[in-house]
Amino acid sequence: MSQFAFKQFSVTQRHAAMKVSTDGILLGAWAPVSNARSIVDVGAGTGLVALMCKQRNPNSSIYAVELDQAALVDAQYNITHSPWPDIKLCDTAIQAFECETQFDLMVSNPPYFNTSLKSQDPARNRARHTDSLSFDDLLSAFERLTSPQGQLAVILPYQESLLFNQLADKRNLSLISACTISTTPKKAPSRRLMLFSKLAHHTKDEQRLVIYDENNQYSKEYVALCQAFYLKM
Repeated sequence: MSQFAFKQFSVTQRHAAMKVSTDGILLGAWAPVSNARSIVDVGAGTGLVALMCKQRNPNSSIYAVELDQAALVDAQYNITHSPWPDIKLCDTAIQAFECETQFDLMVSNPPYFNTSLKSQDPARNRARHTDSLSFDDLLSAFERLTSPQGQLAVILPYQESLLFNQLADKRNLSLISACTISTTPKKAPSRRLMLFSKLAHHTKDEQRLVIYDENNQYSKEYVALCQAFYLKM
């Protein structure tokens, strides 16, 4: 599908290697944007997560950072034709990104494959493998670009989330909220949403969300989280 229509915007995905996914939708709907005056989306791809964050908090200043030229074509089109053309699209790697703004929130649906076999598509490899953006690079960018009260929201496969959590812990970053994602009630968690803070927290809120119920319909919890975006929900 070259275009994915949401309630308030559409995502054209003719050029980007990574298309609209449930991972991106979950992150864009779950990240705590209501009190964030400034947000940076790392590895913005088609611009999906940045657009979702802007819909939820139209008053926020959002930067979408992406280095893949094909994805940038789609992201530019999607942002320009959205209700929020003021989203700032930045053509660079996050490792080289500089900004006077100290962001309140960083969001990322980052590459996560470390050793798995690569495809013949270099753009897809950049989007899926940590060669271009390691977990340590992402955490370093979070420390460098956000305010002392800044937060980082990410989504990762469950096993990779445990490694990411360990790396964050070594930097004295606090996991303050998490949500494990299962496709159905009987399946083990496949994804995990996580929210980190630079501030010390002694308690962690760990939730579980199932996408489809026993009747193969969207669960009530998933509908509650995402109904502001899907056309048919």
